[in-house]
Amino acid sequence: MPELPEVETILQSMKASLKGHSLSSVEVNRPDLRLPFPPGLSTILLHQTIIQLRRRAKYILMDFQHGWTLLIHLGMSGRLFIDPARQNLPPRKHEHLVLWTSNDHRVALVDPRRFGMVCLFQTEQEHQQPQLAHLGVEPLSDQFTAEALAATLVTTRMSIKNALLDQRRIVGLGNIYICEALFRARIHPARAADSLSKAETKRLCSLIVEILQTAIAAGGSTLRDYVHTDGQPGAFQTLHLVYGREGQPCPACLAKGYSIPIQRMTQSSRSTFFCPHCQKKLRK
Repeated sequence: MPELPEVETILQSMKASLKGHSLSSVEVNRPDLRLPFPPGLSTILLHQTIIQLRRRAKYILMDFQHGWTLLIHLGMSGRLFIDPARQNLPPRKHEHLVLWTSNDHRVALVDPRRFGMVCLFQTEQEHQQPQLAHLGVEPLSDQFTAEALAATLVTTRMSIKNALLDQRRIVGLGNIYICEALFRARIHPARAADSLSKAETKRLCSLIVEILQTAIAAGGSTLRDYVHTDGQPGAFQTLHLVYGREGQPCPACLAKGYSIPIQRMTQSSRSTFFCPHCQKKLRK
């Protein structure tokens, strides 16, 4: 599933191509994805200027001048392609929604597994949307501080990995960037969230922000489905230190002259990658 850096990368491309323009046509090619496509989707947004494009957690939000907002979630395998004007490309397989803009760009939502989501609501009712109402703090916002992170972690005994996955606490984080942040912070992923010291929480907070910013600059991580809106892959996967590297030497240990293989374990049906030497468990 695309995480915050991948969604942010897609969003920035959409801003450059769509902001200030309107939709001349909306093509809905099937009745549903994870949810049915909204009634009136092919008509409500026509000829209305897109005044803002923004991200909330892993959701892309398009605000229109007449007070409506289009929400897009890419699910597990969803991709958004933006084809420049006059390219006349043939439709892609699994193109379920196509937006044509007033500047002749073609925006195609491709989702082979159909776990994505498209919703339409009046912008002033955003706080009532079930997808958005429960969400926690944005990790790239001013509200994400070491103090705020400590306040949300101290309330739970669940593992730090699962606490960071909880979108009610912090949004946008997934397997990749949590594994990388915990490795750099030298925190075992099975540690109880409320066991972190003040220094560990401060270090983790700083590293989460640093990793997300670096990943965005690299265009996100391409492992299977994710690509930019022009079809090009991201590059941050080449900078992964632990994620997807089970059995390979830990780079931090290797730099010190000894070889400790990275391990994988399962937490809540998700793979977690870590170094057993750098990320030691706390003794009871």
